[in-house]
Amino acid sequence: MTTQTPPLTYDTINVGDHFTSPGRTVSESHHGLFVLLSGDWHSIHCDEAYAAATPLGRRLVHGTFGITMALGSLEAQVLNVVDRLIAALGIREWSYKAPIFIGDTLHIELELAGKRITSRGDAYILQRHIRLINQSGTVVQEGLVDSMFALPQHSHPQ
Repeated sequence: MTTQTPPLTYDTINVGDHFTSPGRTVSESHHGLFVLLSGDWHSIHCDEAYAAATPLGRRLVHGTFGITMALGSLEAQVLNVVDRLIAALGIREWSYKAPIFIGDTLHIELELAGKRITSRGDAYILQRHIRLINQSGTVVQEGLVDSMFALPQHSHPQ
């Protein structure tokens, strides 16, 4: 069963549309690979004894892992923009609301928050509000993400 949306283009993207991804469980392997890639071996992430003595009582998954999961595999499962991606423009107002732990199952809720044609008229900016949510329904991270896509010549700017 596919959960991805039908192909979206500038003409079919509607501000206010909502999408929800399926869940993905954070495994020990995901955590370990991210530690290796990031080089962040802080004890809160890697030392069970240290983490057990903290207020949360166990190791935390890196906050940046949450951003990576939200904007990578989870977003790719629900947002199928077929116009050519030109550039990621930034992440704004991203906040960490709650910790992520190994074993958490995360999904995203994505709202298309804005679209506008660039001043040159050959591309558009798509803004998404993304919420990363755990298995308990707690928003663990959220923010706004902007990307630029090529505007097909057949599009009719709104």
